[in-house]
Amino acid sequence: MRAPGASRRLDARVLVLTSAAMAAFAANSLLCRLALGRGDMDPASFTLVRLGAAVLTLCAIVALRRTTGPLRGTWRGAVALFAYAAAFSWAYVALPASTGALLLFGAVQGTMVMAGRLRGERLARMQWTGFLVALGGLIVLLLPGVSAPPIPGALLMLAAGVAWGVYSLMGRDAVDPLPETAGNFLRAFPMAVAAFALAAMTGAHQTMDGLLYAVLSGAVASGVGYTIWYAVLPALSSVQAASVQLSVPVLTALAGTLALGESLSLRLTGSSVAILGGIALVIRGRR
Repeated sequence: MRAPGASRRLDARVLVLTSAAMAAFAANSLLCRLALGRGDMDPASFTLVRLGAAVLTLCAIVALRRTTGPLRGTWRGAVALFAYAAAFSWAYVALPASTGALLLFGAVQGTMVMAGRLRGERLARMQWTGFLVALGGLIVLLLPGVSAPPIPGALLMLAAGVAWGVYSLMGRDAVDPLPETAGNFLRAFPMAVAAFALAAMTGAHQTMDGLLYAVLSGAVASGVGYTIWYAVLPALSSVQAASVQLSVPVLTALAGTLALGESLSLRLTGSSVAILGGIALVIRGRR
């Protein structure tokens, strides 16, 4: 008999759907950077349109599933979701797509590891080694230098990762995560409206290209992406689910190089190997 949590073989359908979900998550960074890095949109407008498009898409999908009852979600989850989305948008004004995705992913995983420690979970020696290696890679990435990312943008993206980690921890025990996600997005939308109203006083701006990127980010990369991920998640073990997410910063870096002409510096490459390799050790060391 297979032990609980043991590795499962992935059939072709699960592999395709998992790959599609990871590509959607990577697309969020790419679309945000396309809109904000080129000045096609301001961060508040991007956050508003992204969340609005996600609300419409998720609510439509939930309705098509013919689930009964109201949308779920909590205001605490909505605050964490909005904090992630807003910090994510403002960070990508200055950060390259690849650097932003790496910082985001590292902060998410770091938040969840530290939350486990606060709950009394013990880390094996391999996990401590991986955590310290990943932390060292993050420090090297942020050290002053020609290829160092802008500190304000880096701090904002780290804050976005912490918020997303907190959001993930809040929803880890959800029985049916899709209606809960839709409810959280719906609750977060008025917060985005308030942020947009404040930004409009200082000159919010949008172009058709920027609006298209924001709609795609919300409807496809977020709404459809989360739907696919929640559909495939029951077929993955917890270790597989954590491991496949290591591909997101890599996919973002490749897409950033091809679509945005971003360069992969030696510092970014070395830090990526350290951060992702360290996280892989933490995942591998889980019982």
